[in-house]
Amino acid sequence: MPPAAAAGAEDSKALVRKMLREVLVGREDPEWFFAMCVSALGHQETRSQFLSLIQPLSTANSSLHSTLTSIYREYFSKTEDDELELALALSLLEMKDHRLSTPSQDSPPQQPGDRPNQRRFVQLASVTQPQGSSHAQLADVVGRGKNTNSSRGAPWVKSSPPQTTRETGLQESAHVYKCNKETPGTSKTECVSRLSGSISKQATGEEDNQMMDVGDLTESQKPKRSKNRRQRRKGAGQQVVGLPCSPSAQPPVLLWFRRDLRLCDNPALIGSLEAGAPVIPVFIWSPEEEEGPGITVAMGGACKYWLHQALSCFSSSLESIGSHLVFLKANRERSGVGSSVHTLKELVKETGARTVVANALYEPWLKERDDAVVSALQKDGVECKMFDSYCLKDPYSVSTEGVGLRGIGSVSHYMSCCSQNPGSALGAPLDPPGSLPAPSNWPQGVSLDTLGLARMPRRKDGTTIDWAANIRKAWDFSEEGAHARLEAFLQDGVYRYEKESGRADAPNTSSLSPYLHFGQLSPRWLLWDAKGARCRPPKFQRKLAWRDLAYWQLTLFPDLPWESLRPPYKALRWSSDRGHLKAWQRGRTGYPLVDAAMRQLWLTGWMNNYMRHVVASFLIAYLHLPWQEGYRWFQDTLVDADVAIDAMMWQNGGMCGLDHWNFVMHPVDAAMTCDPCGSYVRKWCPELADLPDELIHKPWKCPASMLRRSGVVFGQTYPERVVTDLEERRTQSLHDVAVVRKKFGQYVDKRSGCDLVPLPQRLVSEALGLSHSDGGVVTTGKQFLLPVITRMEFKHQLEDPDADAASNPYNAVLKGYVSRKRDETIAFLNERDFTTSVMYEGTQRRERLESDYRRMEGLPRPAAPRGRARRTPIAKDRFSVVPGGAVTSLR
Repeated sequence: MPPAAAAGAEDSKALVRKMLREVLVGREDPEWFFAMCVSALGHQETRSQFLSLIQPLSTANSSLHSTLTSIYREYFSKTEDDELELALALSLLEMKDHRLSTPSQDSPPQQPGDRPNQRRFVQLASVTQPQGSSHAQLADVVGRGKNTNSSRGAPWVKSSPPQTTRETGLQESAHVYKCNKETPGTSKTECVSRLSGSISKQATGEEDNQMMDVGDLTESQKPKRSKNRRQRRKGAGQQVVGLPCSPSAQPPVLLWFRRDLRLCDNPALIGSLEAGAPVIPVFIWSPEEEEGPGITVAMGGACKYWLHQALSCFSSSLESIGSHLVFLKANRERSGVGSSVHTLKELVKETGARTVVANALYEPWLKERDDAVVSALQKDGVECKMFDSYCLKDPYSVSTEGVGLRGIGSVSHYMSCCSQNPGSALGAPLDPPGSLPAPSNWPQGVSLDTLGLARMPRRKDGTTIDWAANIRKAWDFSEEGAHARLEAFLQDGVYRYEKESGRADAPNTSSLSPYLHFGQLSPRWLLWDAKGARCRPPKFQRKLAWRDLAYWQLTLFPDLPWESLRPPYKALRWSSDRGHLKAWQRGRTGYPLVDAAMRQLWLTGWMNNYMRHVVASFLIAYLHLPWQEGYRWFQDTLVDADVAIDAMMWQNGGMCGLDHWNFVMHPVDAAMTCDPCGSYVRKWCPELADLPDELIHKPWKCPASMLRRSGVVFGQTYPERVVTDLEERRTQSLHDVAVVRKKFGQYVDKRSGCDLVPLPQRLVSEALGLSHSDGGVVTTGKQFLLPVITRMEFKHQLEDPDADAASNPYNAVLKGYVSRKRDETIAFLNERDFTTSVMYEGTQRRERLESDYRRMEGLPRPAAPRGRARRTPIAKDRFSVVPGGAVTSLR
């Protein structure tokens, strides 16, 4: 045998061995493997060498060896006519390639007298020879003409990795073989006819692919934003299927899903494939374990509804790659509490699994649960692997070494800790798998509805109260919806985020928080896409650092959701007016901006971050209601309700967290920043829609005649204000804080005026190695007290608690951007005037040149225009019309 031919034979055998591994791990079936062998080795080589190639299986996997042997004997017992018809089918694919491809320079041009199909018959005759080399060459020809089918699955499922021409051609040959194999009642000739009829469709598909390539070229000319990520989502529309069962005898892997309901960038999902065994995805619902020791309201009604919808979408995604999600309710122990440990033990016994894989959760009580699961399963000989993906950095690994504790609670301090102690690299996001090997036997699960996540209340007459109807309309709960929303934001809203993220009347925020919370979008994927955007606002990227900071604080202070961190503030005098609380919850406070935000929350389960500050300031600073009430309501109504983030922000807003909000949102003046024209209020409070822009945020100042014309009747169509004197309420709030700080003086640093917070045990070991000046640690007996960020107006009131709030030079109440409307008008007029002046100068220059030319040529001057050109305002173009009141504002 010539050296080149010998090398080709060795390559073919190596490819066969590679394909055999695919069968062993359960990704492909035996019939596919045999068809690929026939295509790679050829008819004669397969007949002579196939049995020797699979001989090692007789001891390693006897069942698979028996199956392949029977397929081999059945195939080679066919008549020569069957083999000829199979060669005909393969040659039709070659005809498609020659019809679609451009003639090469070596091929002779078609003579005028030749019939169109004359050379094709010659090709048909040539491929019918049963020689191994012809099969391999045919596979290469078929591979060049392959057209991948589009998928009905999620467009964010990544396609199979790029294949060589040889591998692609082998798959086409295998497809022809399986067509003959799977339709025993249909003649081989009819199967060949079906393939020939599909050639024209495949040709059209290739033309479409060429057009898509042109579109990609056009897309590449645009500002680059994360080309890798975009291609992965775009290329994932190809169809990928798994196997109904795996012939491998290897025990399956249990893939335990919690809040990581995605295929893209899922370390646990990819890690489950490393063993090469079947994978069983499971979801275990244990509401008792979610709650923790205190009142966390970890899973409120809106969150449970989102989880139900997300699980449904994710189960469909798994089906698109040949698997499905097994739903389970945690088995109850003798105590009556559902236990994930007990459920997993029973699942291991039922399936024979020896490995459990999951992504880690960082709430302290859930980490304790996961540690108990790992310990219990390892005692039974089951390996447990936990991957980090919910945050950019494992909060339990963040250290203050080299940074100190001064400034703890701020995002800048946290980012310094991460940069000073980087740990392992973040790494690139992971691609989704093309398929999941399925087990031969699936465990018995329950239906998704049995979990009771989306159970709706019923009236006395038996009808259902569908409170989630508006939430369904407002959100796409799938992973595909997460990527679509991210794509839309990075193409548009991200460019306004830096300066206009506080606007409630425009979609300048990403609205990705619920997808991040339930793991339908990984923070790493989001960060990579954000860094790849043309406009790189650090403010948006810092939001991920705030998210990690919240989880770090929760790991340090497990009671963050229900107990104030600063000891003096536990004694604050709060109001107990349940009527005020209910008015705030239902959006009936009489302050339009607050009411609009709370109604948006109730109907859609979401509001932007600026509006969350507005409603929290109103609840705490003006209604004197405890921050825990606001936290619990948010946890019940937000679709992105996150224990760590909500607890940290409400503690800061309630003046008792590690970081004080250095501001208080005024319910009226803040509207000039977020809703200057009142469109946000008009959307969610339609009863005020007819009020003018200047008074829509303070309807109590409208004249009676204006209220009558607008149909506003206080106490009927729109509620009365729950409190009227905001300044007096604010002064009382400051006084209460000053009193408790004076009463518990041991928790106030006399030198700086900062509050002192007891250090958790985890930070004490780090603090002991720091000097007094470096770490700022103050010791009182066995307790370590740390000065934390404190609002300046509180420091000023330390010596005189009875001082009037108006005399405090550090008043934290924000008045809002009161000059926004005037500034927008001026900017509009300046832009219009500048554009007009440039256009006018250009026109004058052209007229001078034309006049000079006419004078040189002896031509008469053109007639002067009779009138001035005017720009005609277009109703739908808001930039064509000067904002209302422009002339008045400028006077």
